[in-house]
Amino acid sequence: MEFDQNRAGKPFSVTLLDIFRAGVAIVVRWHKRRTTRAALNALSDTQLQDIGLTRHDVCRREK
Repeated sequence: MEFDQNRAGKPFSVTLLDIFRAGVAIVVRWHKRRTTRAALNALSDTQLQDIGLTRHDVCRREK
């Protein structure tokens, strides 16, 4: 096998559009988590217990 045949077809490249899309995806994911957390905070402790969560689970942040 020749050297040229072993190379990747397309070199790795990141465009400005790729960076923008990644930024938008981060903001969308943050907004979904924020609205979900707000909805869960509106529930009572009994309602949270019914779905298997505690107040601590709702307030905990993912790393």
